Amino acid sequence: MDALDRVAKPKTKRAKRFLEKRESKLNENIKNVMLIKGGNANATVTQVLKDGYALKKPYSVLYKKKKITRPFEDQTLPEFFSKKSDCSLFMFGSHNKKQPNNLVIGRMYDYHVLDMIELGIENFVSLKDIKNSKCPEGTKSMLIFAGDDFDVTEDYRRLKSLLIDFFRGPTVSNIHLAGLEYVLHFTALNRIYFRSYKLLLKKSDCRTPRIELEEMGPSLDLVLKRTHLASDDLYKLSMKMPKALKPKKKKNIFHDTFGTTYGRIHMQKQDLSKLQTRKMKGLKKRPAERITEDQEKKSKRILKN
Repeated sequence: MDALDRVAKPKTKRAKRFLEKRESKLNENIKNVMLIKGGNANATVTQVLKDGYALKKPYSVLYKKKKITRPFEDQTLPEFFSKKSDCSLFMFGSHNKKQPNNLVIGRMYDYHVLDMIELGIENFVSLKDIKNSKCPEGTKSMLIFAGDDFDVTEDYRRLKSLLIDFFRGPTVSNIHLAGLEYVLHFTALNRIYFRSYKLLLKKSDCRTPRIELEEMGPSLDLVLKRTHLASDDLYKLSMKMPKALKPKKKKNIFHDTFGTTYGRIHMQKQDLSKLQTRKMKGLKKRPAERITEDQEKKSKRILKN
């Protein structure tokens, strides 16, 4: 049994709080990222990991010591550190002759590897090489995906989902215009072009400000290499929503194609002859009409008997 699985009952209040934070919740915590350096990581790979750590702060953990492992052959190391640091996303960087400037991005489900995608780094420009103002720590980024490959190919579709998980940040209920200051752009065209920009709001002649993009860094060209994707059943299981969060179905309420809400009301059959109406002189029955009504009622009684 793994050392992290042996915990049965907490002996102190601190240990109890620690375990309560890791319990399954209806509303998930913000996904943390761990960045792991491989055994033969060179300066380029090390700087990519440092820039990834800077972009994801304060929801990231950087392991500075080199770990000699290969995630595609042995997944025990990322799973061990996932339990240790409570991270559901990881980035592993390595370098060798067969796989130069290698980057592996993956995510976990129940502390086990769900998907992994291996990328090759080309034309890297670091965050510190671009001498422009940077966004403050913890800024939520806007994500833009361009290219038909993200919607056509299964590997690219899963990569898009993985990148959204990686860079989405905290969930917010309201958006302030001044808080929109950070854009991550991904373009799929034979390879993946990753660019990051700072959004500048300039004065304009109308109420809407004029928008300019200023490159902030980092900048990478990524080549898709190997993939380790979860099966359809396991992927659906990881996306399953708890029953408590599912919206309750309301009876006799439906919507049309334009989004208008309609409701259906069920009532007992009403006798309109007994309906109380407004009394008006013009609506009073004449004596002749009353005599004909009485005769009709008598004839109906005779027929029933």
